[in-house]
Amino acid sequence: MKKKILSGILSAVMAASLLAGCGQAAQQAAEAPAAEPAATEAPAAEPAATGTGKVGVAMPTKDLQRWNQDGANMEEQLKAAGYEVDLQYASNDIATQVSQIENMISSGAQVLVIASIDGDSLGTVLAQAKEAGISVIAYDRLIMNSDAVSYYATFDNYMVGTKQGEYIEQQLDLKNAAGPFNLEIFTGDPGDNNARFFYGGAMDVLKPYIDEGKLVVKSGQVDFDKVATANWATENAQSRMDAIISANYADGTKLDAVLCSNDSTALGVTNSLEANYTGDWPIITGQDCDVANVKNMIAGKQSMSIFKDTRTLAAKTVEMVDAIMKGSEAPVNDTKTYDNGTGIIPSYLCEPVFADVNNYKELLIDSGYYTEDQLK
Repeated sequence: MKKKILSGILSAVMAASLLAGCGQAAQQAAEAPAAEPAATEAPAAEPAATGTGKVGVAMPTKDLQRWNQDGANMEEQLKAAGYEVDLQYASNDIATQVSQIENMISSGAQVLVIASIDGDSLGTVLAQAKEAGISVIAYDRLIMNSDAVSYYATFDNYMVGTKQGEYIEQQLDLKNAAGPFNLEIFTGDPGDNNARFFYGGAMDVLKPYIDEGKLVVKSGQVDFDKVATANWATENAQSRMDAIISANYADGTKLDAVLCSNDSTALGVTNSLEANYTGDWPIITGQDCDVANVKNMIAGKQSMSIFKDTRTLAAKTVEMVDAIMKGSEAPVNDTKTYDNGTGIIPSYLCEPVFADVNNYKELLIDSGYYTEDQLK
């Protein structure tokens, strides 16, 4: 399952990679409220508005900026392709998401696109979808232990973690520096299968340095179960970081780096550091390039964030839906990696890149993802 990812990737290369991304990626942003991406012109590769039928889109929550963007982008592009769209957000409540999917099934959806709250909690309702002949695309979070899942559309989640680990490796010059350096680790919700890929990719880079003592986790919290953050919640990450600082860094001990799997956990860590930590500011990783975190990056409070262009993933998902609706096989580029417990799920993996203070303008502003005003 592990991939060998080339290390030492520079920011300039990352910017170039974005242009490659998913080869047929759209560059259209969703209409969204302030502090969300601005609209851009739709590319020629986007499906023509010739489709018919209904698509159910189930998103987990509106509490995180990225899910609002994912849902809005997909709804806009599906409608542009000619489909009726039933977009629902479940407020991070599993029972609500199950009920929403049941309603999508009963109201005639022909394809379901689902970003699950808990990948193990949809087996019963998806059995209904399979019985009704409805195709299911797991969106960015793999749905586990259900043979109703037809496809998986996501970014390369192992690569996300690898890039975060490599960033810390490069910034601390771990290959050459003597150390030791102090590190703390924050990953995501234990019910989100992606969190384990993010963690695994990063730890495959960093664990050898931990084992040799060049990286020291003073809290002793290294195993996934110890570093997971329920619901990816900022307040949960902040509370845990408060306790870690109090027990290990209140005496002025330097914290060199914090591996955070996404921006909501990074925001919690940053909030805690601002309130409780008096030492030199550590390296902090993140993911999603949320507005608040990009502002922190510009201000020197967060070092980097993985950029996963939701317009790209939405465009690829629309292409997959369109193929299914027209009786074809959906395009995939990975048939080996993602086993959901019932077998390998054919997947399309888009390539993530990282943004930092050196390249965020090119990746986020020049591409139309954000306006300059949104990041002030």
